[in-house]
Amino acid sequence: MAKSKKKGKKRKLNKKRFFIVLIVFLLLVLFIYKLFNTNIKNIVIKGNDFLTDQEIIDISGLKDYPNSINNLSFNIKDKLEKNTYILKAKVTKKNFISKVYIEVKENYPLFFYQVEDKTVLYNGDKVVNKFTIPTVINQIPNTIYDEFLKNMESVDKDILNRMSEIEYAPNDVDEERFFILMNDGNYVYLTLNKFLSINKYVSIIKSFDNKKGILYLDSGEYFEVFHE
Repeated sequence: MAKSKKKGKKRKLNKKRFFIVLIVFLLLVLFIYKLFNTNIKNIVIKGNDFLTDQEIIDISGLKDYPNSINNLSFNIKDKLEKNTYILKAKVTKKNFISKVYIEVKENYPLFFYQVEDKTVLYNGDKVVNKFTIPTVINQIPNTIYDEFLKNMESVDKDILNRMSEIEYAPNDVDEERFFILMNDGNYVYLTLNKFLSINKYVSIIKSFDNKKGILYLDSGEYFEVFHE
């Protein structure tokens, strides 16, 4: 008995499905094309006081607002963190990678150490460049220097900008005593254990009607007015 041959059914092309796949494919091609041809259009920078926005843009290699896909976030971050004056950087992109957000933590200059002719940065590194910052005019003993540096790191930037000269000035009572000449002409004495009281400098001076004199922060908040 001869076997009957079964005829296979021919599949009809599902036009609806075909067009959906075609549209998805074209959209994917368009997306990839746009992705690889998107330039950086906006750069937002936060956290900088010492470095200007333009300096950060130059350091990050984005001066000419280049192609975004060729400048990935981690590459920009790496460039920034290799700079002496930047401790940390956070880089993100939005608006279809055309907008770059950069947030930095600066390794800004703290003081110029005159005895070594070098500038000391926030993290303790020393550079030969000079800036408009307080000058430490004499040698600080090694046993005291680290604690002094730690305290200077915690001084508000506004107060730091008000300092002109710092002198290590121990007396018979305290070997951790310092004398500070302020830019406004006032003098300040303080010790390491009370060093951060300098952050209240503006409010203290205002309470004395902005008169000129010597502020003793090493022993309370005694203010001695200069004789006119």
